[in-house]
Amino acid sequence: MHYVVGDIQGCYRELMALLEKVAFNPSSDRLIAVGDLVARGPNSLDVLRFFMRHPESCQTVLGNHDLNLLAVLCDLRKAKKSDLLDEVLASPERGAIIDYLRRQPLALWFNELKLLVTHAGLPPLWDCQRTLAASSLVSQALQGDDWQQLLADMYGDQPDSWSPELCGTPLLRYIINGLTRMRFCRPDGSLDLKCKLGPAEGAKQGFVPWFELQPPLPFTLAFGHWASLQGALPRSDIKALDTGCVWGESLTLWCAETDTLHQQIAIS
Repeated sequence: MHYVVGDIQGCYRELMALLEKVAFNPSSDRLIAVGDLVARGPNSLDVLRFFMRHPESCQTVLGNHDLNLLAVLCDLRKAKKSDLLDEVLASPERGAIIDYLRRQPLALWFNELKLLVTHAGLPPLWDCQRTLAASSLVSQALQGDDWQQLLADMYGDQPDSWSPELCGTPLLRYIINGLTRMRFCRPDGSLDLKCKLGPAEGAKQGFVPWFELQPPLPFTLAFGHWASLQGALPRSDIKALDTGCVWGESLTLWCAETDTLHQQIAIS
């Protein structure tokens, strides 16, 4: 079975409880995370260790918190106290964690399932092919000689619109923002990266949830990032899996083969 899990964010105990519920078997099952393995929860290091220990059965895409951790580990950013990353930063596995995160993509495609996984969703005007090509560009940069420069340059909200003419740093920043930070777009399809409200509140300010600009997809898209959605999406081709475990709600696991959801309430 292929199980896709929402934003874990250091909630290791809940992850283990969920995997026990479905009798997850690393030798035959696959776990795919929608990104944000770390930050704000109490056990980010344990989550990282689990994924690093099971590279054949556990995969993840990068989320905005994972990329930020990379920048913090490279002394390009300061950790926020609320991110609870001290244990990761003090770990003797620091170098191995950097290497692991640098190897992870922004998008994963599972052809036999017709399943695309990203952290934040699918940017306007993009299809699966363009998304995978964009992810590959960022992976090449993350694994290249100037990877720390990419981390230094990725912060910023511009450019906010896609164009095939984009190149260099603006192109890489748009890709990272679109695949790890996006929630709302303006009606013209440009990204609004400031608003973090729920869809109803954001709509009052003239913003459109990104998925409302997407036509019916010929595949299934699984994403996280937007906890206030609480998994509620009025369409079957897109699975919203961040249900806010780190905020005291629940961690969600979706089985791709059976189209069933499994949840674990946050453990206090």
